[in-house]
Amino acid sequence: MQAFLSGRGLVATLSCAALAVATAFAAGGDATRAVPDLLAQPAQANVRAAASLQLSVTRAGKRLVSVGERGLVLLSDDDGRSWRQARSVPVSVALTQVRFVSDTLGWAVGHSGVVLHSADGGDTWQRQLDGVTAAKIVAEAARAAAASGDPAALKHQREAEGLVQDGPDKPFLGLHFADANRGWVVGAYGLALVTQDGGKTWASLMARIPNPGGKHLYAVGEAGGRLLLAGEQGTLIRSTDGGASFQRLTTPYTGTFFGALEVADGGLLAYGLRGNVWRSADGGASWNRIELAQPVTLSAGLRLADGSLLLADESGRLLRGDSAAIRFVPLATALPTGLTGMVQAADGALIVSGARGASRVEPATLTAEAKQ
Repeated sequence: MQAFLSGRGLVATLSCAALAVATAFAAGGDATRAVPDLLAQPAQANVRAAASLQLSVTRAGKRLVSVGERGLVLLSDDDGRSWRQARSVPVSVALTQVRFVSDTLGWAVGHSGVVLHSADGGDTWQRQLDGVTAAKIVAEAARAAAASGDPAALKHQREAEGLVQDGPDKPFLGLHFADANRGWVVGAYGLALVTQDGGKTWASLMARIPNPGGKHLYAVGEAGGRLLLAGEQGTLIRSTDGGASFQRLTTPYTGTFFGALEVADGGLLAYGLRGNVWRSADGGASWNRIELAQPVTLSAGLRLADGSLLLADESGRLLRGDSAAIRFVPLATALPTGLTGMVQAADGALIVSGARGASRVEPATLTAEAKQ
């Protein structure tokens, strides 16, 4: 099996996805053999959990939920001033993203093709999916499509059978739930599945998504009724019908995108490696690059409650943009390097996840621009 940190150019990045990848594959060739044990081993209590590598943070009502290495899930009920470890997580694999649709219902994804679900605001979690089952779902869908004799479907079937043979070694890197029932998960080598019943059952989306070569998919989100997927080699993919069909957007950038946001005028903003930020005002038909002062990889993006936008880069710099994303300026705050995700707390503070846990940025700081 080809190592995930291979010629795809991921070694040099410290973004959310790359941090997660580095965690699982730090042991080299032995990592694959360790996967079954990590799937079976619950996350352990850790007195230093609050300072552990955290890869994603979100809100569950007023509560904050952060996930990261070794299945560690952190909870805060005071807007990020203090954190405690979740009571029960059934796996010890790295968790790469977390999202909630209410103060109780949430999902997290991670390595070994894991999808976890919580119905109590993140205190306890149950496994809904792992890489073994995900590979079988993809392979079964591919076999059914290949029965028509279509050459493209036959090729997809061969690739899907390879997923089954590889075992649960490929991570999910992004997820989005529109409500308590409809959700999507995406990941390495083009993995993409959908659920219509809150994660009880899953179906493969890989035959619907135009992703030749199985490029890694790092993010999936929904804006203005459009489902957006972002990935490596300039990959941006959109669905305007809830995931029934997908279209690939042509971009002038051939590097990795780690995320995409909708801007105020209905346009799109995509961000990724080496400080690349691209804006489209016409639904993805044409793109203009937004110049930033530093060519540092952008690892997270967020729309704030006032409509303005924030981008975070790996150096710990935050950049604030207007709602139309015409111009971004750095904020006058210094954060630890290796930022991976961010969310706005109920009191307006910014909460960021990263290599040293989760940090709080006071609301006033979000409007204090750095000297140009």
